[in-house]
Amino acid sequence: FSKTLKLPYISRSIEEEIKEANKNNLSYEDFLLSLLENETDLRKANGIKSRIRLAKFPYKKYIEDLSLEDLPEDAKDKVKLFSSLDFIETGQNIILAGNPGTGNYRKFYVIERFSMYA
Repeated sequence: FSKTLKLPYISRSIEEEIKEANKNNLSYEDFLLSLLENETDLRKANGIKSRIRLAKFPYKKYIEDLSLEDLPEDAKDKVKLFSSLDFIETGQNIILAGNPGTGNYRKFYVIERFSMYA
């Protein structure tokens, strides 16, 4: 039934999960909860991978890769603010403006990629 219901983690791992549940004397409720949590975690991870693949980002950049030392003070504060992703929750728009060659696209790209993991 797990294949029909499209539950890939359960399809692949049911035998191992049953052995683990027996070994740890898990109740049926705890066993089912663990199984469904693992299925949910797999779906979330696969969803992130899928969104990143579909976004067709030109290269891998992460917020941790952004060198804050090279940025002006006001930009450092903005990066911290943007990395919280609160602007997405509140439906606010952000505008990255500056002279050509100041890395605005890179900043946007890093924030966009970071938001995929939220």
